Amino acid sequence: MIPSFYMQVTSFLFLLLLTIIFFIKSRIKTREIKYFSFLLIIVLVELAAEIALDIVAIYNMITLSNILIKLYAIAIILFDSLLTKYLCCLEADEKRVKVLNIIFNITIVVFGIISCFLSVEFIKNGNIAYAGGQLIMFLTLIVTPFYFITWLVFILRNIKRVSVKKFLPILFFIIGGIFIFIIQALSPGLIITSTIEALSALLMYFTIENPDVKMIEQLNIARDQADKANQAKSEFLSSMSHEIRTPLNAIVGFSQALETEDLPDQAKEEVEDIISASESLLEIVNGILDISKIEANKLDIINTEYSFRKVYKELINLTKARMGDSKLEFRYSMDETIPQVLYGDHARVKQVILNLLTNAVKYTKEGYLDFKVNSVIQGDICRLIISVEDSGIGIKKEALGKLFSKFERLGVEKEITIEGTGLGLAITKKLVDLMKGEIVVQSIYGQGSRFTIALDQRIVLGKDKLFEEKEQELKMIDCTGKNILVVDDNPVNLKVAKRLLDDYKANITLIGSGFEAIDDIKSGHKYDLILMDDMMPKMGGTETMKKLHEIEGFNMPVIALTANAISGMREKYINDGFDEYLAKPIQKIELNQVIDKFIGQNK
Repeated sequence: MIPSFYMQVTSFLFLLLLTIIFFIKSRIKTREIKYFSFLLIIVLVELAAEIALDIVAIYNMITLSNILIKLYAIAIILFDSLLTKYLCCLEADEKRVKVLNIIFNITIVVFGIISCFLSVEFIKNGNIAYAGGQLIMFLTLIVTPFYFITWLVFILRNIKRVSVKKFLPILFFIIGGIFIFIIQALSPGLIITSTIEALSALLMYFTIENPDVKMIEQLNIARDQADKANQAKSEFLSSMSHEIRTPLNAIVGFSQALETEDLPDQAKEEVEDIISASESLLEIVNGILDISKIEANKLDIINTEYSFRKVYKELINLTKARMGDSKLEFRYSMDETIPQVLYGDHARVKQVILNLLTNAVKYTKEGYLDFKVNSVIQGDICRLIISVEDSGIGIKKEALGKLFSKFERLGVEKEITIEGTGLGLAITKKLVDLMKGEIVVQSIYGQGSRFTIALDQRIVLGKDKLFEEKEQELKMIDCTGKNILVVDDNPVNLKVAKRLLDDYKANITLIGSGFEAIDDIKSGHKYDLILMDDMMPKMGGTETMKKLHEIEGFNMPVIALTANAISGMREKYINDGFDEYLAKPIQKIELNQVIDKFIGQNK
């Protein structure tokens, strides 16, 4: 038996196992992967031909040996060409890659045809027989040097641009080829070319062509692209929020000012409708921003001490206002054992409950709306059990699975006029999950639905402790003799601010840019309060505020006015040096709090 026979059989079985593993795994479809898969098959063919040649040599079957040696030669040419085409993929210029592929395809055909017409001689040296003649000389002196030189040129051309790791299998094969040449010069009967090729393929699999590694690389690229897309989306939504809130600020501001005027009843109703419509629009904008922040994992749960009783009263009032003249029977009750003060994100708790109540009002035309809050207390944890039940249109069984999906508006085939984006329940589910709570829905189509939420909140003060709840009242502060400066590049926003501030009887100064504000302060004007828009051209509010603080003796409170209402913006503006933050559209209550804090009795 030929000395290399057992090595060839072992290499064949090992490579066969590697090939099976490679092809059963999921792979990314790239040109490199395609060439590597062909390489595996070609090496298997070579090894099979070598094994067959060893067996045929024993029985001295000259004709079959000639066919096998020609097949073996063509397989070597294919392997070398595929390895060369694989290296072509590392070239940066795609057009160059295509041209090189055509050249090497022609090379395969030319070398293959020449190999078919060259003669083969079988030489015997004792018990060992090996091939010689024109074909072997052609492979040894022309084909192999041609490809070796080509590989070295490719490596030297791309060594600075491409990771060295990608060239390791080729370098190994070049060194192995030199080793083969020396071994076969000393022992012509020892055929190990395909074994070296199999080892090169194995090295290639574990260094650059491992499907798992390629899959991870592709996933990382996809993740980076998704992150960039998500960042672009967040920036777009932030910009959109600003653009929508700016005109909305004028609508809300003037409407709130008109609300206090002595108007005819019909005009008052129309003003109330304008305010209601603007609040609905603001709710839609906030919903889109919320779902975007949740997707980007940028929505934080901010826990503070709060009175759930106060939240409960606000929810009742808001729901009654949304019901308007509806004939729905609104039933509500709260467990009196709920502690006075809880620790949690009261804004998000209020948001999720309000979403459910709003949906119940929206989808229920007649019957009842039942809002209950119970509690289970264990140690210092109060589990709020919140139930919202209605006798509305209900939800079909097949629709329950996508109930909390974005932009799903269930039941619209019954109520095509129902308004909304379909974001409410998606946001509710995400917020409940973020607060480590649970939400369950039960519904009978055509009869109504019940949503139940369980939220754990830490107890700060029990029900038997005293806790002073201050009702939110709008008591206008007399600012006679006080000076307030408003800085905004938008003339309409300046008019809105002046209209809202007129009720305080202060001296109002309106300025349209940061540069004018700096010049005005430097000229010696003093103000008790400065309201400054952040998004101004050339010099934004943050930059203007910092330059104001550089003026010697400057000690005036500066409030940031911005349509950017993304979570965490207040903290950002405070860290930037502002004294407080007001989101547009400006709400009377929030404006009143700021004026009370910096000018009023609570200063």
